[in-house]
Amino acid sequence: MASTLEELQKDLEEVKVLLEKTTRKRVRDTLTSEKSKIETEMKNKMQQKSQKKPELDNEKPAAVVAPLTTGYTVKISNYGWDQSDKFVKIYITLTGVHQVPTENVQVHFTERSFDLLVKNLNGKNYSMIVNNLLKPISVESSSKKVKTDTVIILCRKKAENTRWDYLTQVEKECKEKEKPSYDAETDPSEGLMNVLKKIYEDGDDDMKRTINKAWVESREKQAREDTEF
Repeated sequence: MASTLEELQKDLEEVKVLLEKTTRKRVRDTLTSEKSKIETEMKNKMQQKSQKKPELDNEKPAAVVAPLTTGYTVKISNYGWDQSDKFVKIYITLTGVHQVPTENVQVHFTERSFDLLVKNLNGKNYSMIVNNLLKPISVESSSKKVKTDTVIILCRKKAENTRWDYLTQVEKECKEKEKPSYDAETDPSEGLMNVLKKIYEDGDDDMKRTINKAWVESREKQAREDTEF
């Protein structure tokens, strides 16, 4: 069983102690020979240890660099879009995207969605998933273009010459909920009250104080007018 450096050191110290105590030449020569063997073995082990250290040092950069090739994924939330008779075009700004390999920019289309993935751009991946497009698109005729610092997603409209008021169905539903609903048969003042109520509920403290003040002043003015008649 091979001795460790620490064990050899202990053996060496013990041999030195014995050498100091012995007076007989034969015993002294034997101990001196053993001392030389231990020192030689210790020297060899120290050399082996020093040779292994650079190998470990060389492995460290690989362990640090490896994650950078995969990076982490950033979700894209900022984009712009417009349309023509045939296409809905989505514009995504990504600095340096035109410098990555073509295969690093991938787009997957379905009839009502698209999924963009840009791999290893400045050590990061970028992802954008848009589901529930407002209207169906043609998967086969949809594509992408990479321009300077920009990716353009071209969604081919299945029904040409139709206008998209929103990019997604969810966006449409959210916008329509925000619109105040007016009923022609209801009292106009009741419709106004509903609008004011919504503003009050959604507003901050300053907005609520302003509405309360206006409401009190309005009631006081109405009360004065009623007493004058």
